[in-house]
Amino acid sequence: MFDPLGDDDGGTGTVFRDMITLALAGFICMVLLLLPHINPKGKEGTGVSSEEPPGNVIVEARWDDKLRTDVDLWVQAPGDVPVGYSNKSGLIFNLLRDDLGSYADPTEVNFETSYSRGVPPGEYTVNIHLFRNLENIYPIWVRVVARIKKETEAGAATLAATRVRLDREGQEVTAFRFTLNDKGDLVPGSMNAVYKPLRSARK
Repeated sequence: MFDPLGDDDGGTGTVFRDMITLALAGFICMVLLLLPHINPKGKEGTGVSSEEPPGNVIVEARWDDKLRTDVDLWVQAPGDVPVGYSNKSGLIFNLLRDDLGSYADPTEVNFETSYSRGVPPGEYTVNIHLFRNLENIYPIWVRVVARIKKETEAGAATLAATRVRLDREGQEVTAFRFTLNDKGDLVPGSMNAVYKPLRSARK
């Protein structure tokens, strides 16, 4: 019987073993050369914590998690269109998600957030609108916070924070209006809550 690994055929078995060994060594070398490219190293961080929210101007609205109440956040950046549930993005702001309240909500948090790209100077407006209240319980209180994260800063600083009271469906309230200068600083005396319609401007 023929033995491919034996030496009965005058050295053919030795040649066969050498070929197998060389092929295996070549395969191992290819694997070792490819390993660094299979999972390349990530790029170095910029010093900003990955837990920091994206965007420069961050506006958040939060209301009672137990309520089947659809509260809408509306924002407007200088020279841009109002951004809310029916227009989720503009040149500056983006609405992250239209939260309908605890109704048809996979989470237990009633929360809406808008982020800006950049900090153009001018007036910013933040409104809260009560779209629907299936609970028929009033008043509805909404916590509204605006923060800013400049390009050179790692954290976001609070610009304004307030509580807004909603007493009926369809009501739209201005939480605050403020003006930022070309350095992203709050212009002294610019903070106010004079009503400016944003949702109705989209009709």
